[in-house]
Amino acid sequence: MVGQKIRNMEEFSAKCGVSRPTVSKYFNEPTSVRASTRQKIEAALEQYDFRPNLYAVNQNRRITKNIGIVVPYVADPFFSEVARKLERCCIEAGFSPSTFSSHGSPDHEVEILEILRSMRPAGVLMAPIGRVSHKNKLEAFCREIPTVLVDSNLEGIGATFIGSNNFQSVPLMVEYLCRTGEPPCFFEMPPVNPNANKRRAAYTQAMEELGHTPHVIRVDGNDWEFEEIGYKGGLKLLGKDDLPSRTILCSNDRLAIGLMAAAYELDIKVGIAPDCSLRIAGHDDHPFARYTCPSLTTISQDYEAITERSVDALVNLIEHGRATKQRQDTLYEGRLIMRSSA
Repeated sequence: MVGQKIRNMEEFSAKCGVSRPTVSKYFNEPTSVRASTRQKIEAALEQYDFRPNLYAVNQNRRITKNIGIVVPYVADPFFSEVARKLERCCIEAGFSPSTFSSHGSPDHEVEILEILRSMRPAGVLMAPIGRVSHKNKLEAFCREIPTVLVDSNLEGIGATFIGSNNFQSVPLMVEYLCRTGEPPCFFEMPPVNPNANKRRAAYTQAMEELGHTPHVIRVDGNDWEFEEIGYKGGLKLLGKDDLPSRTILCSNDRLAIGLMAAAYELDIKVGIAPDCSLRIAGHDDHPFARYTCPSLTTISQDYEAITERSVDALVNLIEHGRATKQRQDTLYEGRLIMRSSA
């Protein structure tokens, strides 16, 4: 490489003696140009310091290879793992994924959608914030750009949803806890997304079907800081020592992790050993769940299947047309993970 910097596609096409449209066609798909032309371009790439702006190239394409991935908190190991799996599936399908985090802000979520519009993505895989999302703006985006929703299902939006079946997974855990000990009370996470309400309803239904009285415990908090909410709420709850049950089912693992920290601070031993006085279970099989002390009994969501199916559904939308008014939801069953906490 001689080190001469080429500023744009026009300069590069002049250097290699190939027309600007043909150069653009090569960068879109190298095999789409003749072998002799391809050799000229690749020889010039070796000689000159030039790399095209892929986003600019994509602006001139009818359909880009960009896929947007949007999650509420990419720093959360749960959503980080979801994003990683989605990225891998997109790459295997021949697309270029870009991941964004809305940081729990509905306004920032909308800003991300505007950024994605400017990128002209082939499609978007989105785990929306949920309850506080600007639903009308999400709906308009889904009508414009092929979008598949993951994890959080927003009713009324004409986008395919791929996720977990809470009305299968929660009763699975309730039945196990009732069968192996005292029927559980339900430690509820803040209703930040539709999963919160569905899991509470699934718990209530399962308890009633088994002939038990449901007990839902609500604590202060209205954001995504679930560990802190579980910890502070747990200190108050366990400190009163008036629990309706010594078995607690938390609506997600992050809440359970906070609750277990509160129990430790209050010198309450959690687990199934004879000297333990409290059982705690969660939902999601968070990446940290197996490393808590004791390790957390939980429900594992099938995110291998969910992410693969999400990308397959999006590719189908891209290839055969945009989202229709008819939703096509797919729900996967959860799996009981028995560990030491319950």
